[in-house]
Amino acid sequence: MAPGPVEQNERDWTDTAPPKKLPKGVVLGPDGKPCRTCTDVASWFAMTKGSKSKSAAPPVLPSDCPPDVETLGRSSWTLLHSITAQYPEKPSPDLQAETRTFMSTFAKLYPCWWCGKDFQAWMKMDGNAPRVSSRDEFGRWMCEAHNAVNVKLGKKEFDCNKWEERWRTGWKDGRCDP
Repeated sequence: MAPGPVEQNERDWTDTAPPKKLPKGVVLGPDGKPCRTCTDVASWFAMTKGSKSKSAAPPVLPSDCPPDVETLGRSSWTLLHSITAQYPEKPSPDLQAETRTFMSTFAKLYPCWWCGKDFQAWMKMDGNAPRVSSRDEFGRWMCEAHNAVNVKLGKKEFDCNKWEERWRTGWKDGRCDP
């Protein structure tokens, strides 16, 4: 059985110094304390309750707890890809400018500060500025951005030629059709 949620009275990392040796996966915030949003739930549990678990199953928090970095990432990519799927085929120059501003602001406000700074840096690299002159261009750019993160995390890359099937029209085999 996976450990239960961390109770507030068990340990509040905002009021105490972090442990000297942190488990792998724990990210410190700018304040030098463990960042709950930037740390996956398994690493958080290892830090707060010790790494011994009675089960091989990864710990799971109830759905009404603050999201860990993995939940936040999945939700964020779903939102961003869904935005690209509904983006106009021929956006106005104003919308294009607003979209570039949105992507910059999104990265600056991203709850995992480490991820946000990394995404900001990626967008500043040659060829990585948001491409927003059409739906297809924006969708492919978003897929490339997501793949850049997947590579860093050791995950499989997605075929960007299929971005529209995945996020807009549904798969050609019909499994997404009602």
